[in-house]
Amino acid sequence: MTKHYARFSDISTSEKILNTVFLLTIGLAYLVALINMYYTHQGRDGKPGLSIEDIVILYHGSNDQTRLGAAINGIMEPNLKYKSDKEVILKWIYKGAEEPGYNNDIAPILNRDCVHCHNPQINPSLPDLSHFSGVSEVARSGGAPLPVLIRVSHIHLFGIAFILYFIGRIFLLCDINIYVKRIAVVIPFAAMLLDVLSWFVTKSISSFAYVVVLSGALMGLSMGIQILLSIYQMWLYKPR
Repeated sequence: MTKHYARFSDISTSEKILNTVFLLTIGLAYLVALINMYYTHQGRDGKPGLSIEDIVILYHGSNDQTRLGAAINGIMEPNLKYKSDKEVILKWIYKGAEEPGYNNDIAPILNRDCVHCHNPQINPSLPDLSHFSGVSEVARSGGAPLPVLIRVSHIHLFGIAFILYFIGRIFLLCDINIYVKRIAVVIPFAAMLLDVLSWFVTKSISSFAYVVVLSGALMGLSMGIQILLSIYQMWLYKPR
């Protein structure tokens, strides 16, 4: 006797509606996350737009400029209330980013213009600019520090793993080749793990920034295919 597995044709319309609104919401949330990633990380190299060099500076660092200097020259410059503050911060970085200068000149600027976003309570994925130790990490050459990578990676793994699981559970109801389905549900998890692992490798080997980009793109593409195929089969596909 052949065991029958559930397909979209076996579930109720109410379940289809629930699955569809969930998938559409996750898809929209992912697009917003991509936009947020663009505006968060673009301009680190002092040029508009997100480039591979921005990713290298984020994880590996740069011999030419610090993370804070790159941000002040790029994405963070419009957030400064007074344009002259840019030179104050860059001069402080150039002189060695010491604590007395931070307390006297830099802290008032950052507390006024930057801390409303750059603090761990609001956005743990951004550098903490609310105190000297956090500012010092991004005011000196080098990429993201190891404790920051560990903190962000554990949040990333926990959160996205749950999302991929629920998308995969719905995708399993698709009427497609079983071997294709088994590979398809594994790919986004493997891409996510490779993405996070490549953050740590890029800290030592800058060329691994390409792996960060490619693995992230693979995860997003595979997740998008699962969402679109699931919605198509729920409402438009007619099983034989």
